[in-house]
Amino acid sequence: MNWDTIQGNWKQATGKVKEQWGKLTDDDLDVIAGKRDQLAGKIQERYGIAKDEAEKQLSDWEKKSKDDTWFK
Repeated sequence: MNWDTIQGNWKQATGKVKEQWGKLTDDDLDVIAGKRDQLAGKIQERYGIAKDEAEKQLSDWEKKSKDDTWFK
């Protein structure tokens, strides 16, 4: 599944995002609005990690999102 699919189904994806990164608030997710770079930045900010680590976590999460049953 590509990021366009995640972005297009952002409301459904937010539950999975919150499972992975529980420190993100509903307000954070509203601001992110499915934008990958915004999500990476918020992960970096909330968890106090480097950009590379946030990108790695996000890439790993994207690989898991290939299970399209998330959006059914």
